[in-house]
Amino acid sequence: MQDFKGRVAVVTGAASGIGLGLSRMFAQAGMKVALCDVRADELAKAVADAAAFGTRCIGLEVDVSDAEQVETAAARIEAEFGRIDIACNNAGVVAWPRPVADFTLQDWDWILGVNLYGVINGVRAFLPRIEKHGEGGHIVNTASIGGFQVQKGRRTAAYATSKFGVVALTEGLLNDLEGTNIGVSILAPGAVNTDIYRAPEFRPDKFGGPLLRPNTQTPDLSEGLHPDAVGRRVIEAIRANEFYIFTHVSTRDWLARRHARIIHAFEATEKWAAAEAENRGKD
Repeated sequence: MQDFKGRVAVVTGAASGIGLGLSRMFAQAGMKVALCDVRADELAKAVADAAAFGTRCIGLEVDVSDAEQVETAAARIEAEFGRIDIACNNAGVVAWPRPVADFTLQDWDWILGVNLYGVINGVRAFLPRIEKHGEGGHIVNTASIGGFQVQKGRRTAAYATSKFGVVALTEGLLNDLEGTNIGVSILAPGAVNTDIYRAPEFRPDKFGGPLLRPNTQTPDLSEGLHPDAVGRRVIEAIRANEFYIFTHVSTRDWLARRHARIIHAFEATEKWAAAEAENRGKD
């Protein structure tokens, strides 16, 4: 997709952070934008912020972990704007850092419900509507650099688990849409200046309600990339039809170390396989 003007974008998790950056930059590019978020109070301000670029924007209160709510939102957006061209399944949450064994079942339900099922629900609701008008489009699923490797000391295993799932889902979607006029991308940012670590304070009642901040330290994201910069990066990547959208060159080393461990494991497997073959030859 090259021309954004007059097209329609949907962004989940749009009330703040990366979602707001995406919404603002889509609006600046001349798109109509539907901003979706579970936080109604913040959503109204976000809509006004994006609409200040002179394009039409609407806000919808949506819990992306609820498939019915996402489907209803998609139908409302299509009725309002007549079509959907770009869908950014971006809503995401993270729990307070802790060891794997200390994550509760409610933590898992919440994080997987938003981060993974939110993407699943978005693809199911938005993709058929992009396909319907036949003029092409693009789906961007927000994972994280944490969807490709797990940083030692972060203790965000549930978050990483959900983001690894988003990567696998999106790689499968790329295969499904090969040869069509609908592009697919994984957004895998590094540190971005967002308030994602406040997410437990707003955890819905159906997942156990808000959580008080513990005494453990959370990563400082204040020096992270500005969300608008992520929005500009995504627009550039959509135009170039990039599949993996990274934002920080420094994270390449993290992936290189992980992949080196994997290759080393295959070297060990080769030795094992050779010994097995030799043993079978002696039988």
